[in-house]
This record gives sequence, C-alpha cells and structure tokens, in this order.
Amino acid sequence: MSDRRTVPELLGLDAFEVDEQPHIVVDTAICATCPTRPCLAACPAQLYRLAPDGQVAFDHAGCLECGTCQAVCEHGGVVRWGFPRATFGVAYRYG
Repeated sequence: MSDRRTVPELLGLDAFEVDEQPHIVVDTAICATCPTRPCLAACPAQLYRLAPDGQVAFDHAGCLECGTCQAVCEHGGVVRWGFPRATFGVAYRYG
C-alpha cells in the first residue's frame, strides 16, 4: 500500500491569506471577445469560470500564483499579474 498523496490532497493542505487588493486584474470585456478562453481550462485552481450570462468570471482568492493564466492569455485579458503583497497569498504546506 502506498503512502503517496494525490495532487488534490496535497493542494488541500495549502493555506491562503487573501488580500483585499487583487494581485491579478482581468478585463472581462476583453475576455468576452476571446474565442477560445484557455484560462477556463488552464488555471489549476479553477478560478476562472463561465458565468450564466456567458461572461468569464474570475476571483483571485485561492490563486496558486503560478502565472498560467497570464501565459495562456493571448488577447491581453489578464491586464495585470503579480505576486500578492507581503504576508498575503498562498502558503504551500507539505504534509
């Protein structure tokens, strides 16, 4: 029997200190015109979702700070990406 944990189990150990000032700013007007919306599938934290009105919705709380959204966005929808201010953001824990 293996003592190895799955990725979702390991990510569940992480702690988040959410900052009221988002470290990622998304222009949903740009996202509305994106034909492929790769952020919906690429974000490992699944923070991008399709709202009932068809718009891309985003919430920075729970961000893993990996930069994937910025890397896959080809149309400039991720207007600003940076790391959270000191003492905020994700704290990775390995149990």
